Amino acid sequence: MAKAQDIDVEPSEPYRHAAARVVRVRAGELFDHSEGVLDTRDIERVHDMRVASRRLRAVLEIFAPCFPQSEFKGVLRDVKQLADALGARRDPDVHIDALRAFSRPLLAANKPGVARLVEDLRARQSRGNEVLATELERMRERGLQERLLALADAADPEAQAQ
Repeated sequence: MAKAQDIDVEPSEPYRHAAARVVRVRAGELFDHSEGVLDTRDIERVHDMRVASRRLRAVLEIFAPCFPQSEFKGVLRDVKQLADALGARRDPDVHIDALRAFSRPLLAANKPGVARLVEDLRARQSRGNEVLATELERMRERGLQERLLALADAADPEAQAQ
């Protein structure tokens, strides 16, 4: 799993300045994990992006008072929708992985039943991937990355001018 970047916040640092810095870092982490996220052969990619989306959502909620509410609400909604789509794809990944491990020591006669469950989960994984692909495209079309950076800029306009 990808480790979150440490972000040092000084007690004397203005809240708005910390909000802007933290949101920029967490947004960057989210988009850094987007490459290859639809590849079902590497389930850690979707996991890393999902974790990054949850971290981003948390800091958005923590620093909510720093942001213009009209823009904030739409950005938070979009981050939540992306996290939901990542979850729809991630859940079958976890179950498939667990069933594979479970089936290794089974008698050969029991393996077809597990294989059938995995097949059903692969169908769910595929549907989840379609949902995620649609959400990623919507995220690009709506400029979520740019909107997150604009939100950070709005939180701390003085830092933007420097």
